[in-house]
Amino acid sequence: MKAAIKSGLLALAAAALPAVAHAHPGVGAAGSLAHGFMHPVGGLDHILAMVAAGTFASIIGGRALWLVPASFVLMMAAGGALGIEGIAVPFVEIGIAASVIVLGLAVALRWNPPTAVAMGVVSLFAIFHGHAHGAEMPMDASGLQYALGFMAATALLHVAGIGLGFVLGRVGVKSHVATQLGGSAMALAGLGIMTGVL
Repeated sequence: MKAAIKSGLLALAAAALPAVAHAHPGVGAAGSLAHGFMHPVGGLDHILAMVAAGTFASIIGGRALWLVPASFVLMMAAGGALGIEGIAVPFVEIGIAASVIVLGLAVALRWNPPTAVAMGVVSLFAIFHGHAHGAEMPMDASGLQYALGFMAATALLHVAGIGLGFVLGRVGVKSHVATQLGGSAMALAGLGIMTGVL
């Protein structure tokens, strides 16, 4: 029980880090890093998708714990580069909302595909998230620092999701119910985002 409480506190601390960073945004060149860091945590769609991706990775376990989040971050960077360069990617907003729905359902159903399949799924959605981050980069921001900022924030949200998955996995039989409810709530939020309700 104590280990579960410690794990829960660590997950909450990881989730709170973006708020701490927001309290001390930089100026000038540091502002580019801060702007990039704040973009993923500034929208419910991004937060839910990235936490869901981390929780999804924790359900699969093993190498997926680092390969799934790493795939997301790398492909998000590629999508970000497209956005920064002004290269259009179709259906970005729909893709982002769909990522919340699909990853929420993956958590709710405790889907445990091969790691390569999970990497492919999150990579596809990461392109949409990355494009949105890159396209919305402030005009005075450094592209590299901005990208490092949104990649760092994304990685922390993945860590929060992994921590959440571990906490739920340690609370016994009720963990399945909690995971299903949490994933279902994410998927419903994704539907709300897609339809404009949220």
